[in-house]
Amino acid sequence: MANNPVKQKSKAFAVSIVGLYKQLVCDKKEYILSKQLLRSGTSVGANVAEALCGISKKDFLAKMYIAFKECVETQYWLELLFETGYFSEEEFKSVYADCEELRKMLSSITKTTADSLNT
Repeated sequence: MANNPVKQKSKAFAVSIVGLYKQLVCDKKEYILSKQLLRSGTSVGANVAEALCGISKKDFLAKMYIAFKECVETQYWLELLFETGYFSEEEFKSVYADCEELRKMLSSITKTTADSLNT
């Protein structure tokens, strides 16, 4: 599953979130909101990885749905950090677009999987 698009995207997103966290802590001396961003932003990929090893479709769906919720939470922290002046508009738009793309992928996966379980 090395070529799995959602796995690749979520891992790349986690790497960018770690970079943002380092920047917020080192350059902006922001420790509280940045930690929340780090936790939720890296949790997306961790839950995707767990889902891909699920023992059933229900297990897969549960983990993917958690990944989806973590992605939505990450969007919240990104918005809050932007609206409180920690990100420039350019920085925000770039990382938010990546997060939104990942959210849409996860939404589609969870909806398709849930539909297949209900038929």
